[in-house]
Amino acid sequence: MPEYEILSGLIRLHILYHASREGLFGLGMIHELREHGYKIGPGTLYPLLHRMEKQGYLRSRERVVDGKQRRWYTTTPRGRRALLEAKARVGELFREIVKDETPEARSHRHHKKT
Repeated sequence: MPEYEILSGLIRLHILYHASREGLFGLGMIHELREHGYKIGPGTLYPLLHRMEKQGYLRSRERVVDGKQRRWYTTTPRGRRALLEAKARVGELFREIVKDETPEARSHRHHKKT
């Protein structure tokens, strides 16, 4: 994915979100991300999960899922704090780049439609 460098932060946030809600395992997260248009494979995701665990955002344990032994990831207190802060910053950024109502933005959208 050529946009990986730009989108990698969003992927990390997506991981933190799901790990904070119900927990996740690697293959399940690959499928979840693909549903949202991210083409990420095991060679990218698993090292990312391991790094996030080493950095203290995730914790993992072995768990049986659908009859298979899986490494199950959940957020740590640090991961939950990071997610809360990121939500605020993403909201602010969203308002700036998507909801931008400056005259330049309106003009740009108008020219794209015509």
